[in-house]
Amino acid sequence: MKQSIQLRLGQHLSMTPQLQQAIKLLQLSNLELQQEIQEVLDSNFMLEEGDEADRFQAAEATDTRLVQDPTPESTASVQEQSVEREIQSESSEMPDELPVDTHWDDVYENYLPSGSQGSDDNDFDPFSQQSRPETLHDHLIWQLNLARFSARDEAIALAVIDAIDGNGYLRTDCEELLATLGDPSIAPEEVITVIHRVQSFDPAGVGARDLRECLLLQLRQLPPAAVTAGARSAPFETQAPTLAIAICERGFDCLPRNDVAALARLLDAPEAAIHAALDMIRHLNPRPGTLIAETPSEYVVPDIFVRRVEGVWQVELNPETTPKLRVNADYARLIRRSDQSADSVALKSHLQEARWFIKSLVSRNDTVLRVAAKIVELQQDFLERGEEAMKPLILRDVSEALDLHESTISRVTTQKYMHTPRGTFEFKFFFSSHVNTASGGECSSTAIRALIRKMITNESARKPLSDNRIADELADQGINVARRTVAKYREAMGIPPSNERKRLA
Repeated sequence: MKQSIQLRLGQHLSMTPQLQQAIKLLQLSNLELQQEIQEVLDSNFMLEEGDEADRFQAAEATDTRLVQDPTPESTASVQEQSVEREIQSESSEMPDELPVDTHWDDVYENYLPSGSQGSDDNDFDPFSQQSRPETLHDHLIWQLNLARFSARDEAIALAVIDAIDGNGYLRTDCEELLATLGDPSIAPEEVITVIHRVQSFDPAGVGARDLRECLLLQLRQLPPAAVTAGARSAPFETQAPTLAIAICERGFDCLPRNDVAALARLLDAPEAAIHAALDMIRHLNPRPGTLIAETPSEYVVPDIFVRRVEGVWQVELNPETTPKLRVNADYARLIRRSDQSADSVALKSHLQEARWFIKSLVSRNDTVLRVAAKIVELQQDFLERGEEAMKPLILRDVSEALDLHESTISRVTTQKYMHTPRGTFEFKFFFSSHVNTASGGECSSTAIRALIRKMITNESARKPLSDNRIADELADQGINVARRTVAKYREAMGIPPSNERKRLA
């Protein structure tokens, strides 16, 4: 094949490394951003974090947006952070773009947690000094060691405890336990006996095979005096334990329907006593294993603080999540005294990357602040009156108002949180679909859910509102919602249907 040289013209889209870095920082959450900054600080010696005095000054000079009622001019201009003043004096002949002999991926490779890239043995981890949280399995093994079991029964008990899940339920039947033990000499009766002994462990109800057995185990472990005092002439409070056990044994199918009349006929007891027994059952724990398992608390660190100061909504960045970075002045001064050697090229490359990272970080913070200020401006009614005043809002509304692309708004509103006087919410909480009203306006789905919750809270316990009735009352307020839509919103809020909400006083 003959070789030849050809000239071809074409067009293609490409993303510069700087744009890729800016997009990457924009979509990171708070925790991921802190890890990314730490990795860049470890890999680029030109970057350093400001000291406490610089951090205090940064907190004092944090960008702030004021949102007033509801004029477009209410949003004050952002005071841009001056980053160039820290590095302009370093070199007057530094070009905007510098040639490097490495690819961008060699410097900013895909994000990996810092723990996966190895750690120095000299690094001190304060969390490693904490003891491991106690699990339900540990708690049961501790009680097994204190109990008197033969070697044979202890082996069976270990298999039983291993089959108990985090909620405290035994999810394996007797046949599977026998297969796990692998000893043909063990009879099923022995396994059942050991299961009953494990069910006497703390917490009450552990080792149950279903909800009915779990409730019975908790009721039967009540003080004996309270259980045996169930005479018909006794007060209803003393009859409650005996009736509660009878309800779980004979009338468990009536519990989901809360059919008090059927239970009264079945157990030949007055309805007032049935109510007392049902109240005792409601105070039992359907997941006893959760009482033992220690779940570490996970706190959400907000990116934005929203406060009302003298009648004006003030939006500001959280200074704790925006560390102040700067170029190391000592290394930057070495560039002016260096030549065109390999070391000089490396210094200039790291300086350029440091500049771009600081600019990308400032751009990210400015974009997050702009989007948050616009959201607060559009959702002032929610901040002042609650969810019922939430307005319908979509990404396009904010993107058109700020002249940004919808994909940028989507990245900003993902895993970013806003602390308001009404609680801490993710940015996406303020975006919801809309339903047309009879007057030609629009109502937010969040506001409709709040109205449904308010109606159900104020309903009569004897005659709860059906989905059709709720739809009719919403229609009376000018909100046209179908019954199936009401059912969907109700189920999303975890509210049972009307037949399960019915209570007889």
